[in-house]
Amino acid sequence: MANETKVKQVPKDEETEELALPEEELGAEEVAKEQAPAEEKAPEEEAVEKAKPKKKKKEEEVVEERFYTIPLSRALVRPPKKRAPRAMQLVKIFVTKHMKLEMKVSEEEEEEELPQLVISKEVNEKIWDRGIEKPPRKIKTRVTKDKDGNVTVYLAETQ
Repeated sequence: MANETKVKQVPKDEETEELALPEEELGAEEVAKEQAPAEEKAPEEEAVEKAKPKKKKKEEEVVEERFYTIPLSRALVRPPKKRAPRAMQLVKIFVTKHMKLEMKVSEEEEEEELPQLVISKEVNEKIWDRGIEKPPRKIKTRVTKDKDGNVTVYLAETQ
């Protein structure tokens, strides 16, 4: 593989047909033309590199991460048309209890910024997957708490 020469395609002229030539035989002008677009792409690559550390910062913000299997069987005590909403309530109650999350009790506390509980779309879809009458009996979740005290509930990744 070390002996192979790199082949780059050269645009064909109408008068003469030039096919792909080895890199060594390319003229200085043609090499410069090929390198020019690469220089233009560099700022785009820089923008992508700048975006990557932001994701790392979000990951660093996670202070605490726990995995829970939340029992939802108590939702089955409710009438059939109220089971999935009750299962969502059970998830909120379970997470606030286990992650020691303070919820606002009265309107006077709105001035202070209290930690929020966010349930991801995947968890919601998993509970509502079989409809309002048949939520799952239990659900495996990954619960994270960031440095501001906000708690987010994700669906645990099954492997």
